[in-house]
Amino acid sequence: MVEKKHLTQLESFVGAQNIKSDKAHLIAYCYDATRDRFEPDAVIFPRDENDVSKILKYCNDNQIIIVPRGAGSGFTGGALPSSGGIILSLERHMNKLIEIDMQNMVAVVQPGLINMDLQKAAEKVGLFYPPDPASEEYSTLGGNVSENAGGMRAAKYGITKDYVMALKAVLPNGEIIRAGKKTIKDVAGYNIAGILTASEGTLAIITEITLKLIPKPKHKQTYMGIFPDVNSAMNAVFKSLASGANPVAMEFLDALVIKALREKLNVDLPEQAGAVLVGDVDGNLTDEVKFQLETLEKSFLENGATSFVVAQDEAHAQELWYARKNASPAITIFGNKKLNEDISVPRSKLPEALKAIYEIGDKYNLQVPCFGHAGDGNIHVNVMVKDKNDEKQMENGHHAIEEIFQMVVDMGGTLSGEHGIGTSKAPYMSIAFNDAEMELFRSIKKAFDPNNILNPFKMGL
Repeated sequence: MVEKKHLTQLESFVGAQNIKSDKAHLIAYCYDATRDRFEPDAVIFPRDENDVSKILKYCNDNQIIIVPRGAGSGFTGGALPSSGGIILSLERHMNKLIEIDMQNMVAVVQPGLINMDLQKAAEKVGLFYPPDPASEEYSTLGGNVSENAGGMRAAKYGITKDYVMALKAVLPNGEIIRAGKKTIKDVAGYNIAGILTASEGTLAIITEITLKLIPKPKHKQTYMGIFPDVNSAMNAVFKSLASGANPVAMEFLDALVIKALREKLNVDLPEQAGAVLVGDVDGNLTDEVKFQLETLEKSFLENGATSFVVAQDEAHAQELWYARKNASPAITIFGNKKLNEDISVPRSKLPEALKAIYEIGDKYNLQVPCFGHAGDGNIHVNVMVKDKNDEKQMENGHHAIEEIFQMVVDMGGTLSGEHGIGTSKAPYMSIAFNDAEMELFRSIKKAFDPNNILNPFKMGL
């Protein structure tokens, strides 16, 4: 428990209205999308960078744990106070769009700004911020940077790290640093902005972010390919990309997801469909978009697609996208507990990886519907437990997850493509990293945070 005298001192920094320790606030800030619950001792809403500096210096001097939090939408427990302490919430006050610099095509934002709000502001002036996590309407950019969020457009445009140019951050001792520049090139010193990206709030508190923007493409069209089986679809993914296609998105649904969508949401997909690939292509010229669609269609059909559909208008596009956007809620027909992992493998390994995943599911008598970002090799694997109160079923589910992780790493893949490690994947870090690599991570953590006050024990550290 954080002593009352400490809360009183912290209140003097931010004002009584910006520090809460009542039960309602402790409950509201005790969980994320994992649904695991750890109550903090208090919640602080800093007003600015100076507040953050004062809070961290005091907490560092007094060995008080601080856990930074944006919208709390993460899937791995990265923003949970699993070791107690104080939640530092950046959503209330530090949520401004500071600047869109048209000349240098960058945006400067505070960490609490919502992703979609930046996208809309950029599009108003003809620019484009591509990273689009599924939580884009409520997740914060600080959280996106801390978890290195991806999204459906990553196949063409990359993920959050590809747009972070500079950061301002407060170290645990209260010192304020700047990492990176607005310049396109910068090779002076270590890439501290790169180290802070995906660090899950374990090294410093990000207080300002400079993000690259690009010109918004003038044309976009949506496509969908229907396949008889998963293997055909996965072959079509890497073969179409290798043949010159460059889609914005190439999203994947397997047969179990299609079954769930048909039964739960009455989605009009062929009953015999074994897999679906859906996505967008874009460009500044109509001929460019046409070339992309023709390349995809040719490759899809060569790899066994039974049909290839191009949206005729925006309403039709939304109809095609509806299945992908509702995949997650639909698959609850297979069980009341979903062990959701976001593994990523080299695209050429997708057919082999999906085959192995289904075999592991069969081994433990579990259904494992899969969907996700096939265009960049990032698949959402959903190990479905029929009854979460059945201890044996839950044990089997976790064994299946561990075997899937081992298989993925053996294929040259990774434990997480975009959700991060947090607490839920921390036990599996030894699968992906050897002792020397883990010790290097711990050394970096100690260099930034020698007293281990910032979000301790996340990522297996």
